[in-house]
Amino acid sequence: MHIDARNLDNNSLIEGDVCIVGAGAAGISMALEFINTNQQVILLEGGGFEPEAAMQELYAAKQTGQRYFPIKAIRLHYFGGTTNHWSGFCSVFDEIDFEKRDWVPHSGWPITRKDLDPFYERAHKIIELGPYEYDDAYWLKQQPSFKPLPVDKKVVWNKIWQFSPPTRFGLKYKDAIMNAKNIHLYTYANVTDIKANENVSAVQEVTIKNLAGKQHRVKAKVFVIACCAVQNARLLLASNQQNPKGLGNDNDLAGRFFMEHLEMKSAELWLAKADALKFYMWNWGTKVRAELAISRAKQNELKILNGTASFLPLDIGKNEPAWIDMYDENGKGDLSKFDEAEKKRDFSNKDIAYQLSTRIEQSPNPNSRVMLDTEKDALGVPRVHFHWELLPLEKISMRKIYETIGQEVGRASAGRVRLMEYLREEKDESWPAATGGGWHHMGTTRMGDDPKQSVTNANCKVHGIDNLYMAGSSNFVTAAAPNPTLTLVALTLRLADHIKRRI
Repeated sequence: MHIDARNLDNNSLIEGDVCIVGAGAAGISMALEFINTNQQVILLEGGGFEPEAAMQELYAAKQTGQRYFPIKAIRLHYFGGTTNHWSGFCSVFDEIDFEKRDWVPHSGWPITRKDLDPFYERAHKIIELGPYEYDDAYWLKQQPSFKPLPVDKKVVWNKIWQFSPPTRFGLKYKDAIMNAKNIHLYTYANVTDIKANENVSAVQEVTIKNLAGKQHRVKAKVFVIACCAVQNARLLLASNQQNPKGLGNDNDLAGRFFMEHLEMKSAELWLAKADALKFYMWNWGTKVRAELAISRAKQNELKILNGTASFLPLDIGKNEPAWIDMYDENGKGDLSKFDEAEKKRDFSNKDIAYQLSTRIEQSPNPNSRVMLDTEKDALGVPRVHFHWELLPLEKISMRKIYETIGQEVGRASAGRVRLMEYLREEKDESWPAATGGGWHHMGTTRMGDDPKQSVTNANCKVHGIDNLYMAGSSNFVTAAAPNPTLTLVALTLRLADHIKRRI
C-alpha cells in the first residue's frame, strides 16, 4: 500500500507495529522480511519515486577535513536510495575484519563472520547474486579460462567478488512493497525528530514533514532507522529536545568513526609474458572476478589494514581521471574527462601492463565524523557538518600491500610492480589531490557490547533505548575491503529476525 504524505490531512496520526525510516537497501530489505506477517509495517521514504533537486538539497552538507565528494551528489534521496546508482560490486567480509586487532585501534565487532554467514546466503537472493561461494578454487573450476597469478596463498590470495545486475531496489521491489497488505509505504515523509518517553528509555513517536508544508506523527512499537550512515547519525543528533546531546549520544559517540574505502590508482604491474588476466577483469555483465588480497598472517606480520588490488589494462587506466575530480562544489558531475581519456588510449602494451587500484578499509577514527551544522535545511533540520579525516596507517598499509604483491610476482618471475610516486617515500604521510573513496559510508552508530565504546549493541539496538534500532552500514565497526551493500543487507536480515522474535 502506498500513501503520498503530501495528500494527508495536516497533523495526521499514523500507527503501526514496526516503523522503518528510510527506503534504501536496508529499509526495503527489512520491509520485505515482514510481508505477509501479522505486523503492520510503516515504511517512510523522504522522497518520491524519482530524483528531485529539492530533495537532494536536503542532503547538502558543510564539509571539512580531507577533500571529499559533495554528499548531496552521491546519496540519493528517493525510493530505492543509493542503490539507484550503485555498480553491484559484492563480496563478504573476512574473519579478520570482525576481530580485535592490536594494530588497529577501535577494531573488534561484537559478532563474528560465522554469525553473518547464514544471512549472507539469504542476502544473495535479494541482491540477485550467484551461489554463496567465495572460494577461488570453486570459480577456477567453473571457468577453465580463468588463470590465477602464481602467488603464494600464504602471502597473497585471490579474493572473489560477485556482481549484482546491479539490483535497483526501488524498481525490483516496488510492486512487492506496494502490493503487500501489511506494508504501508509513505513517500514524502521525512523524519525530522524522534520523541522518546519521559526518561528517554523508549521511543514513542517520530515527526515527519515534507516540502508541501505538511507535518504528521508516527507511533509504533519498534522503530528502525535505515537512512544511511550519514543521515542515521544526523537524525540521532538532531533529535535533541529531550537530551541536548541527541538520542543515543550520552557518550559523545553518535556520528563518530565515519569510514570510507580509499579507492585509488596505486601501482603498475608489468608482466614477463602477455596475459589477458581474465580472472581479474571486470566489465558490465561480469558475474565474478578476483582481486589480490593480503593473507591474514601477513597482515598480522606487517601490522596493516585489510585491502585489495584490482586490475585494469594500463592503456585504459593511465589517463583515466580520478572520480573525485568529476564533481564541482555544488555536486554537478562532468564525465567528459572520461571521453577525453578514451581518445588517448595506447594499445602498445596490451596484455602486458596493468594498472593496480586499491580498495582499502579506513582505520576507525573518532575524529572522522558527522556533526550538526548551525544552518538548517528547508524542513528545519540542522544540516550535516561532515569531517573526513585519514590516519597514517592507511597510507602505510597501501604501500606495504604493493610491496608485498611486488615481492610475490617477482619471486615467481611473473613480472614487476612499480609504485606510483605518492607511495614511494616511506616517511611521506601526505595524500595526493586525487585521493578519493568509493561512496561507501560506514560507521557513525557502531556496534559494541560497551555503551562507552559504541552506539548500538550486537542486535543493532541503541544502548539505553528499548525499541530503537539502527539498520545498515552505520553499525559497522570496521570497514573491511569489500563494498558494503552485501554485508549491510545481511546485517539487516539478522536484525529483522531479531525484531520478529521480540514481537
